[in-house]
Amino acid sequence: MADAMAGETVIAISGLTKSFGGKKVVDDVALDVKRGEIVGFLGPNGSGKTTTIRMICGLLKPDSGSGTCLGMDILKDADRIKREVGYMTQRFSFYEDLTIRENLDFVARIYAIDHRKERVRETLERLGLTSRRNQLAGSLSGGWKQRLALAASVMHQPKLLLLDEPTAGVDPLARREFWDEIHRLAADGLTVLVSTHYMDEAERCHRIIYIAYGHIVARGTVAEVIAQSGLSTMIISGGDIIAIANAVRDRPGVEQVAPFGNDLHVVGPDPMVLQQAVDTALAEIGSAAVARPGETSLEDVFIRLMQTARIEDRPPNGPDENGRPA
Repeated sequence: MADAMAGETVIAISGLTKSFGGKKVVDDVALDVKRGEIVGFLGPNGSGKTTTIRMICGLLKPDSGSGTCLGMDILKDADRIKREVGYMTQRFSFYEDLTIRENLDFVARIYAIDHRKERVRETLERLGLTSRRNQLAGSLSGGWKQRLALAASVMHQPKLLLLDEPTAGVDPLARREFWDEIHRLAADGLTVLVSTHYMDEAERCHRIIYIAYGHIVARGTVAEVIAQSGLSTMIISGGDIIAIANAVRDRPGVEQVAPFGNDLHVVGPDPMVLQQAVDTALAEIGSAAVARPGETSLEDVFIRLMQTARIEDRPPNGPDENGRPA
């Protein structure tokens, strides 16, 4: 069934704009998302990513712009869209004095799910919660709370799943298991929009969208976004890493200098100028360190995007994307 739905457009928006207190936090955003895609939204705090997601799914009305979500008009059919969406927030928002099963049963009642007890049982099994179904939610670790939140978000079988910083505060194993489940859901045709600050999570998305102060400044697969940046990286091994960093940091063609373990990563836009800067710095301090070309990371690209985002786009002392003072 997922193959039959492949390529179907689930989200298509254009000109999406939203202001809070006279400051634009989303400005003329356009994007398309296909069924079964996992799309990551990344950007600095207050960049507009959460506001964009909320407008797409009917949780927030845009000031201007148009589009469809799940075949419905985002302006006219917001209430219908919301019923087809699962939303998992960063903050755990379930009853801690109820068991896992009781929390899911409560959610099932809210959605008026048919055959409620059977759906709860199926959800417990799918998310690996059956053995803990009688455990109080308040006694769960971060990873198990996350799994409960995901179970509650998908129990009504939504067509679109929104994840807002979904794995904050959980251990690496729980994060990996969470993402394995997200990919299984997407393979069955569920479309997923996820807001995250973790680079490894961004790399698990089919596509990523980087928003800086209301504008989309990069989009595509991870490989495409890295290629679009035009950045090159040199890796320096051996020698006094701190001394080398100080020698190379402010040279022409060098944009970023960062230690990674015993190595130093030096990043810039022109590979030849970058090579010359590194070679000259090593020669001047008499270092025997070895420099070689390396792969530019997604983190390097995002730091570059943050540094080059137009400063006038940032709303100083204005409200954030939730309408609160910065």
